[in-house]
Amino acid sequence: MDIRLLIDNQAVEASGRALAERRDPVTGEVATTFAAASPEDGVRAVKSAARALGGWSRTGPNERRDILLKAATLLEQRAEQFVATMISETGASMPWVRFNVRLAAGMLREAASLTTHVKGEIIPADKPGAYSFAFRRPVGVVLSIVPWNAPIILAVRAFGTALACGNTVILKASENSPGTQYLLAQAMIDSGLPAGVLNFISHTREDAPKVVEAMIACEEVRRVNFTGSTATGRIIAQMGAKYLKPVLLELGGKAPLLVLEDADIDNAVRAAAFGAYMHQGQICMSTERVVLDNRIADEFAAKMKTKVESLRAGNPHGSNVPLGALISKDAAARVEGLIADAIEKGAAALVRGTHDGAVMQPSLLDHVTPEMRIYYEESFGPVTCLVRVKDVEEAIAVANDTEYGLKAAIFSGNVKSALEIAGRLEFGCCHINGPTVYDEAQMPLGGMKASGYGRFGGHAGINEFTEVHWVSIEDPNQEYPI
Repeated sequence: MDIRLLIDNQAVEASGRALAERRDPVTGEVATTFAAASPEDGVRAVKSAARALGGWSRTGPNERRDILLKAATLLEQRAEQFVATMISETGASMPWVRFNVRLAAGMLREAASLTTHVKGEIIPADKPGAYSFAFRRPVGVVLSIVPWNAPIILAVRAFGTALACGNTVILKASENSPGTQYLLAQAMIDSGLPAGVLNFISHTREDAPKVVEAMIACEEVRRVNFTGSTATGRIIAQMGAKYLKPVLLELGGKAPLLVLEDADIDNAVRAAAFGAYMHQGQICMSTERVVLDNRIADEFAAKMKTKVESLRAGNPHGSNVPLGALISKDAAARVEGLIADAIEKGAAALVRGTHDGAVMQPSLLDHVTPEMRIYYEESFGPVTCLVRVKDVEEAIAVANDTEYGLKAAIFSGNVKSALEIAGRLEFGCCHINGPTVYDEAQMPLGGMKASGYGRFGGHAGINEFTEVHWVSIEDPNQEYPI
């Protein structure tokens, strides 16, 4: 697949006609040849979005809604294109790609519904004859920086609500999924977006810092949102601070699933396996730690072992295999290193998955302790850890013993008690008797601590992509003290 930049609704070459390649992590063949933007190309995309802002921000909510609804339909109609491209670029399984398409289409429809929810309020004023209003209005040009692991879902989340609120957007693709995100940008343009409302930029990994900073530095850029690693998120946050640009961040995770003494063990096992191994564990909300009450730990471990042994990873090309490949051979080697370190320091490998290149079989580790790297480090791979505790208080302490704070889950037969525990967990989202991997378009998804700040989704998203504007109407004949 050959792709170019999309600026002003036109496919254009990068400066100097620079190109780069994304290779299939399974076969090693070239999956996508893409335009490698320079900082000047990034600025060109920003200027285009700024020119389009005035017209787009004044469009009526029904016009914006119709375009977003049409885009949702186009996305579904082009599902097979996304399947072929996303598998080749990321090694994802076919079920994961189809889930991406389905949820992203739902997110576009949810964004469409929000166009009439950008509201304000009348605020009582003490000044006689004065009326004060608080309006929400578009922030302006938004730079959306998106990852590869859920390249359709997370790209739509990064621009859908922003467009619904009347902003214009530069979609900066991941160098691991440029073709997938190009197809998405093209579908948005084909749905009727005016020129410049959504521009698409791709670049090499080496050029990322200077291209991104060139765009953030532009006066016209008023918001930045980034989904990705905590390490890169810190850099984006620092750039935002340097240029006084608000930044919305959704970063890494180390999600715990607490299984309490009164939990339904069979249901907890099913939720833990789904949360830990879906998309090979390459989800920011993946279940990285299962925190077990000692009284049920042996039963859970035995049943979880049986479940994990039934899961198989394979080549996603032309198959419906539930688990595909990791994003690269290097990623598999990194996960293997974390597993080996844990075993060397005393962890029990209940299931020890092997790997062939980027295709890695799932692993399950028991008796994981803080001395092991995997206790704290985000694995982002097909492995989860069982951590045994003596009681609820220790379970809460272990769950919170991480720099991350995105997702958590609790399995318990006592919902009232679970709600109280949820209130003590330092995570932006907590699910009771459900998996850590869970999202819906209208939910306020976001994290705490090193998992970022701000919220995507629903009315919370409106707050992120609009400014509050105070307007007063006053008596021109009012008295002044001087």
